[in-house]
Amino acid sequence: MPADFRPQPKIYPSRARCPSLDLVTTSRAGTAVGYRSVLRVPGLRAVFIAHAVSMIGTVAAQVALSILVFERTGSPLLSALVLVCSFLPYAVGGIALSSISDRFPARRVLVCCDLISAACIALMLIPGLGVGALLGLLLLTGIVAPIFAGARAASLAQLLDAELFPIGRSLLRAIGQVTVLTGFALGAVAVAAIGPAWLLSLDVATFLASAALIGFGTPYTPATGTTGSTVRESISGLKYLLGNVRLRRLILLSWVVPAFSSMPDGLAVAYTTETGAAATAAGALFTGYSVGTVLGEIAAARLKPSTRRRLVIPLILLSQLPAIAFVATPGIAVAAVLLAISGSGYAFNQGIDPLILGAADPAYRGRLFTVQTSGLMAIQGVSIALAGALGTFIRPGLTITLAGVVGTVVTLVLARRALTREVEQPSRC
Repeated sequence: MPADFRPQPKIYPSRARCPSLDLVTTSRAGTAVGYRSVLRVPGLRAVFIAHAVSMIGTVAAQVALSILVFERTGSPLLSALVLVCSFLPYAVGGIALSSISDRFPARRVLVCCDLISAACIALMLIPGLGVGALLGLLLLTGIVAPIFAGARAASLAQLLDAELFPIGRSLLRAIGQVTVLTGFALGAVAVAAIGPAWLLSLDVATFLASAALIGFGTPYTPATGTTGSTVRESISGLKYLLGNVRLRRLILLSWVVPAFSSMPDGLAVAYTTETGAAATAAGALFTGYSVGTVLGEIAAARLKPSTRRRLVIPLILLSQLPAIAFVATPGIAVAAVLLAISGSGYAFNQGIDPLILGAADPAYRGRLFTVQTSGLMAIQGVSIALAGALGTFIRPGLTITLAGVVGTVVTLVLARRALTREVEQPSRC
């Protein structure tokens, strides 16, 4: 155990001190829970409303900024860099600054992240601001994003017991998928109606609203008490993750499964063209995966914890196997259904999250969840780019099929290793 580890104060005194025992105690109840059970916890409604508000604003702002950059430069490349700058900084914030999520109370971190993001977007409204400055401000919001996600997950781990924690994270993912769908669709309409500058102003308002909801509507959760250099403590958290075999395998599994299942996103337009349909029909493929993800999360959240645990491997296979059917080059409607089935398998996380919570020391939770979020964004970006590169040499349908075959084998091997009881670390309690 690290010398600077201090037992984390608990919000509920009845909870056990040992995470692994806490997991066993809550799981024995075996009762089915759902989103309503999470939303009944005091202060949690504000957390999820704030998440929805800020997500809608963020997605709409990406649309607005892409259009604004294109209007100023006429460059498709610079316009595309808006999305790159939205995701690229996750690696910096997730690795070098992850300890911020542990060393300060979560509510303070969340409010500060929202205010920093609001300030960055507000500065983008300065007339005549150069494209380089716009992208630089966007990079800063990307650095803040994983810190926000890590602090929020760590606070949920304190406010919810081990049975409700995966349901809370599932609700965040479901809200995220819904807002991505609506945000991109409404963002383009809003830009046409009111212009990109007004839409960016709306994004500032959403971040301020999120900060107010979190600051005044959520319970206080204490910091774990980490001290020392931010970067050094962040690296310490990374070493802790890499040194814990059980934890390392679980986190890797949570990265690799969506890395393979998201590859069709990078080939949606190319595959649509391969089938002979209009390129605009590619939207059905993006929508199919997101809708399937939301439905899978909702369905899994209603199951008993023990059932969700038993369904981890079947859901992982469900996320990968539908891609193999693309070898037959199905039409857009069938392809959208296949991707919806694949998206529903993403609910496997509801069986993994309690295991991650039980394997991690409370003092490292903020850093752990920050790194998990950063790694997930990075590996998905790489996998989508890789799919696009392979699609230039192999027909898109066959590329998706290969992703399904390789993904099925790789994720099944990783799942069996991650879920093997023999790799668990001895209990510290």
